[in-house]
Amino acid sequence: MAAASYTGRFAPSPTGPLHAGSLVAALASWLDARAHGGRWLVRIEDVDTPRCVAGADHLILQQLAACGLVPDAPPVWQSQRGALYQSALDQLIASGSAYACACSRRDIEDALAALGRSRERHAELVYPGTCRAGLRGRPARGWRFRTQPSPLQWQDRRLGRQQQDVEREVGDFILRRTDGVWAYQLAVVVDDAAQGISDVVRGQDLADNTARQILLQRALGLATPRYLHAPLLLGPNGEKLSKQNGAAPLDLGHPLLALQQAAAVLGLAAAAAGGIADALAGWSRQWRDFYNRPCD
Repeated sequence: MAAASYTGRFAPSPTGPLHAGSLVAALASWLDARAHGGRWLVRIEDVDTPRCVAGADHLILQQLAACGLVPDAPPVWQSQRGALYQSALDQLIASGSAYACACSRRDIEDALAALGRSRERHAELVYPGTCRAGLRGRPARGWRFRTQPSPLQWQDRRLGRQQQDVEREVGDFILRRTDGVWAYQLAVVVDDAAQGISDVVRGQDLADNTARQILLQRALGLATPRYLHAPLLLGPNGEKLSKQNGAAPLDLGHPLLALQQAAAVLGLAAAAAGGIADALAGWSRQWRDFYNRPCD
């Protein structure tokens, strides 16, 4: 792949400082960009403002810099890009790919219960299509994407061939919530296209978002990036390490140690003696051999 054709990104949500699990994702995306001689960007995904912590965005940038992970262009903030999301939503509405929805979460749960369907642990709350035919006099609470009954397949550079039937497994998904907050799925698709992202490298826990994002890309006439979903650092309960299960903030006093631990999760050998720059250079060479499956 020509260096000019590769642009990757790391897109943290500022709900708190980076922890060891989020550093794994940051390092994976940085290494993939460097292994291809491409550009690496940082996007602050603060679109869900109620969950954001004041000052966490700048702390995250400081943590990345302390680890030698510096973006090749100034970061962007999703909270400043609402006009782009509105333009995309308008396009989807005009094409019939999006419709207004009046359902609350409780409405959806009650509708599923009436159908004899229960939600499995960690599974999506599958929308039953209540408002597809109209609001029936109820006020709109949000906007949804109209899915189709057809399994979607894509190729993941690490996981191989993937498939998901979005209509059956997710249902018509939210694009804008009742509180006016833009949904992650729409915002990330619009931003990846606007920033020319060619390759999305992120944690494996986000793999099941990919089909929804590809559907949106197609509906908006946007290119689909290549995807690589990296291994996760697991917490004591066997689930993804996160703030919710006790992940501690990165220790900025020992950034090289934090990077070494992140590299081990990615299956990379310990760095030889040297500083952060030497370690990153060594892992970039390893990445080319270990993860660099064809990008075309």
